[in-house]
Amino acid sequence: MTSPATPPDDSADPRLTILIGADTFTPHVNGAARFAERLAAGLVSRGHDVHVMAPSAGHANHGVFREEVEGEEMTVHRLPAYRWPPHDWLTFALPWRVRGYARRTMDAIKPDVVHIQSHIVIGRGLAREARRRGIPVIATNHVMAENILDFTTLPDALNKLLLKFAWGDAARTFALTRAVTTPTRKAADFLESTIDITGVIPISCGIDKRNYTPDLGPRESNRILFVGRLTSEKQIDVVLRAMAKLDPALDATFDIVGSGDQRKALEQLAEQLGVAERVRFHGHTSEEELRELYSRATVFAIASIAELQSIATMEAMASGLPIVAANAVALPHLVHDGENGYLFTPGDSDELAARLTDVLTASPEDRRRMQQASLDGVNIHDINRTLDTFEALYRGEPLPE
Repeated sequence: MTSPATPPDDSADPRLTILIGADTFTPHVNGAARFAERLAAGLVSRGHDVHVMAPSAGHANHGVFREEVEGEEMTVHRLPAYRWPPHDWLTFALPWRVRGYARRTMDAIKPDVVHIQSHIVIGRGLAREARRRGIPVIATNHVMAENILDFTTLPDALNKLLLKFAWGDAARTFALTRAVTTPTRKAADFLESTIDITGVIPISCGIDKRNYTPDLGPRESNRILFVGRLTSEKQIDVVLRAMAKLDPALDATFDIVGSGDQRKALEQLAEQLGVAERVRFHGHTSEEELRELYSRATVFAIASIAELQSIATMEAMASGLPIVAANAVALPHLVHDGENGYLFTPGDSDELAARLTDVLTASPEDRRRMQQASLDGVNIHDINRTLDTFEALYRGEPLPE
């Protein structure tokens, strides 16, 4: 993969030792993990000494390793972690042990700054230990606490109590930081309205457009694409129901990239709706395969109701695709109705089918206009702007424009 940033020149500020805490990191596959990976790799490419504290893939695979992430080598401190049975890939470190690991890691590397990617387990322990030592902490929130409720296996009444505790604990952790960031202004507004916090800074997760190959030419077939975890909040079932309502003459197919606990149920639903022969579940793909799917697709569809930004949507835009997205949380930040695609009412498969039809039947001129609008719209999410902003936060400097 192309390196997401260029190294600084000789006049640049000296390098920092940065400790990134992430509850989800490679080999996990999700938006928060991908952001942490790209951030870490981008900072390494700029000459910084980057350490990542993350769960191990299995309890036996813990320790300190040199790992290559996004084409850059960095030090990863893998904590002993355990599989969460209701989830298909999630591993977690024991909360009461994290602070001990944080102490030993900070003693060894003496970080200039700690950047936590969540407030839940590893970030929580790192923030408290860093604060005790006077080390500045930056927090980025990728989490809507509601997203985890599918995997608690608890009754609704207990889930409500868990939710109240989770957001209360988030507020306590964020109070220890120099700055709190989140990927979009809408996500920042959501966080500020949910807990007692102000001044949340929107900073895009960032994307390197050079990694994607837009094809602005006509398509030989109508291919709908979704990329992401197959979980309930992604509402992929809504897209399947919309597929069943499309005019058969469109001969549309649906490529689904990603894995998750809902895959079996979605496969069964496709059979029930009579669209199974036109739906392909790809599971996890290589980066090369994913870029090819983006380039061949006609339209990207996302019905999710819990996106704080959506890296997959930005990747689709960088690939020159029109987008049809749910009008929920941060997706309207990326999709401007009638410009680079369309928004639809969350959960409304009839409206989704109509908006997909609008794209699939668009004239060559209208399609080209939407494609160009996607390419223009993703420019503000350049990864180098993201890295510049976080470097300023780490150093306590004014943020770039």
